[in-house]
Amino acid sequence: MLEDWMEKYEYIIELGKALPMIDDKYKTDDNLIKGCQSRVWLRADEQNGKIIYSADSDAIITKGIVAVLIRVLSNQNAEEIATADLAFIDEIGFKEQLSQTRANGLVSMIKEIKFYALAYQNK
Repeated sequence: MLEDWMEKYEYIIELGKALPMIDDKYKTDDNLIKGCQSRVWLRADEQNGKIIYSADSDAIITKGIVAVLIRVLSNQNAEEIATADLAFIDEIGFKEQLSQTRANGLVSMIKEIKFYALAYQNK
């Protein structure tokens, strides 16, 4: 378990570097998450009843943050995502270590991910 915040920060950056890039054709205003300091594109596809998220960002730490969310929430059904308990974010001290604008961006990412889940759930 990573105890030191710098270790967590480095791990988040590594997750961001490992996140596959999305095709440039998906880097559109429709896929851009509003409320983030950096540009973050998010898309969702449904495969066999599961929602698969892909994302990219122009900032490595932001890309790492969205990578964490995708690792936790992707490949689940819409109801599981929409009702997911994300208490781990507070438990690891994520919000406390982020600037206010990045913390706001994190909230925007979560809202958008859950919005996609609700949209697929209501199809």
